[in-house]
Amino acid sequence: MITPYMAKENIRYYVRSFHFYCNWNSLESLLSSKSTWESMEFGISNSDIKVVRRNSPGTKREDWCNWPEMNFDEMDSTLNVQMFIQQTIRKDPSNVTAILTPPKGQDEAVWKYEHLRQFCMELNGLAVLLQRECDPAICSQMAATEQWIYLCAAHKNPKECTAIDYIRHTLDGAACLLTNNKYFPSRISIKDASVAKLGSVCRRVYRIFSHAYFNHKSLFDEFERKTHLCRRFTLFVIKYNLMIRDHLIIPKFDDIGLQNISVEQQQHVESVDLLNETTCGVGAV
Repeated sequence: MITPYMAKENIRYYVRSFHFYCNWNSLESLLSSKSTWESMEFGISNSDIKVVRRNSPGTKREDWCNWPEMNFDEMDSTLNVQMFIQQTIRKDPSNVTAILTPPKGQDEAVWKYEHLRQFCMELNGLAVLLQRECDPAICSQMAATEQWIYLCAAHKNPKECTAIDYIRHTLDGAACLLTNNKYFPSRISIKDASVAKLGSVCRRVYRIFSHAYFNHKSLFDEFERKTHLCRRFTLFVIKYNLMIRDHLIIPKFDDIGLQNISVEQQQHVESVDLLNETTCGVGAV
């Protein structure tokens, strides 16, 4: 026997089922739309276009950082310069001229600083590759050619390190300096005294390239084919007068951009570089 309560519950059940059926059909139609999936993936709505520049947990390799490009003016963040540099690199890592071309009105000190941070991050990839064959027993010194043997400034008194340890110490030291609030408290503006420290970082970072080129050529070529990092770095230090000509010893890239450097600029770089060599200690690594 069906009681009034049971009848009422049955009616509620059928009403809920009907609503679910209608809503499911609407949802199925919505999900079959390609634009819906693009909106869900990139955070884009019809009323408010927004790009979510974040890799969610479970993101596939082919979808990593695969979000729409933005104009520099649209990057409303204190990390906008880093975002712009990384976006340009992803677009075409071989176009080093475009990567090193700042947006209109960009502060040069911040531009140099952000590029150096990016170089250090990408160089970790080369450091990982070098671990395949840069054995401490074989590369017992951080050397490029027989003429160039480098002392590691990560110690209280600079001393020789195995090549792989020198590379680790250099990248760790560069990261510590570039994230030091004493010298770089802001990523929007940088003091001239702090900018002066970038040259010593560039000089030590370049030694990683030179060691790889002269001692692990196949690994260097493998990495360079994918990233064009050494070519970009060489053009960077030449463009902004951060290293002297004699320190650019990799033959493949030793003349990039040099035609645009005046004698006065080169002499200025030499004097600043010499000053850094004689005054920089562990804190300048």
